[in-house]
Amino acid sequence: MQFELTQEFIEEIEQLIVSKNSVAVEDHFKEMHPADIAEVLDALNFDEAVFVIRLLDSETTSDILEELEEDTRERVLQSLSVKEIAKEIDELETDAAADIIAELPEERKDQVIAEIEDKDHAKDIVDLMRYEEDSAGGLMGKELVAVKENWTVIRAVREMRKQAEDLEEVYIVFVVDEAGELKGRLSLKSLLRTNDKTLVKDVYVPDIHYVKTTDDADEVAQIMQKYDLFVLPVIDQIGHLVGQITIDDVVDHIRDEADKDYQMAAGITDDVEADDSIKELVKARLPWLIIALLGGFLSVLVLNSFNYAMIKYASLFFFTPLIAATAGNVGVQSSAIVVQGLANGSLKGSVWNRLLKEITLSLLNGFILAIILMLIGHFLLSNYISGFDFAMSLTVAISLISVILIASLIGTFVPIFLDKRGIDPAVATGPFITTSNDIFGIFIFFYIAKLLLGF
Repeated sequence: MQFELTQEFIEEIEQLIVSKNSVAVEDHFKEMHPADIAEVLDALNFDEAVFVIRLLDSETTSDILEELEEDTRERVLQSLSVKEIAKEIDELETDAAADIIAELPEERKDQVIAEIEDKDHAKDIVDLMRYEEDSAGGLMGKELVAVKENWTVIRAVREMRKQAEDLEEVYIVFVVDEAGELKGRLSLKSLLRTNDKTLVKDVYVPDIHYVKTTDDADEVAQIMQKYDLFVLPVIDQIGHLVGQITIDDVVDHIRDEADKDYQMAAGITDDVEADDSIKELVKARLPWLIIALLGGFLSVLVLNSFNYAMIKYASLFFFTPLIAATAGNVGVQSSAIVVQGLANGSLKGSVWNRLLKEITLSLLNGFILAIILMLIGHFLLSNYISGFDFAMSLTVAISLISVILIASLIGTFVPIFLDKRGIDPAVATGPFITTSNDIFGIFIFFYIAKLLLGF
């Protein structure tokens, strides 16, 4: 049964903490999953969360630390001593341990690592911290089961038992040579059906997908999605098996990237939460608002350059919001599709084919919207807007088609350009595209009006 956090449960825990009833508090959390406990702690205030954490055993609290929201975990770690943190780190798998240590202040990182009792564990953690966060090396863990190709099946089984003692799950058994180079995988079926004295190299499966430590995390996610993998081995530059990436690591990465892209699309430059401080929220939101403001000033200058049109065709200005809004919406639609394609690897084919497709789609949408606009203009707007005749209706319609065409091309190629320059293309789906298309849309509208109406 899935745990559901309720206000009544939170209030009950808070009352028990106030009364210092440690036994009752501990009983409430005894059978709960660490992820559910973390959800409760995130809902408590800081002192209450620390009270609960100090009651639980190290194995449980280490799992809870991994599940806590980053801000809550940071404050909890600040309240713990170096030895207490090291004790929790000892219980974690290497990938989670490396992530948590990376969040510590520089002066505490070395202190915590020095206090870790299992020196092999500490060495693996230090090794993982060398890799970039968004790389295969940054996602992988060191815990795995591997056998050598020259071992007999019976020896491989004995060694697998030893290696699996401290592992929560064993998804796959890897096969390596004497130098540690990845050769393939060993299936359970082979172990069950093979003579004990058979060599591993005679029964292992050489067909195996893998990534290198330097490969991008997005590429890792795409490979695991494409081939429906639960685990992916990681090799170094000379082919040695150095770790594995499990599906839960990739899911966390995809979620983090989705959150970041969503915020960037909304014009938020930093990773923030709703309960962050005013200072952090202003810092994250203000840059794009300033850019949008500057874009607004450019729009004012464009309008001012056509101010003489007001004298003869004042009703043109009533259509400015329509043109600007359409340009912005079309640009965001096009860029969102391209960014999604870049993210999941589905954007294939030549740039010219993409260009032709966008032109065709834009013209089709533009003509449909232009016809709707002219019909509404003829039967409705001409009765309410002074000076709105067929010539002006045709001018707005042609401008609308042109704006849709230009906006869709900008929305398509700006993300591709940014991606080729190593810039996150998600930035193109927000205020950047909207503001730039507003400016272009207004300029194109009045320039076409100038050509057709002659002012």
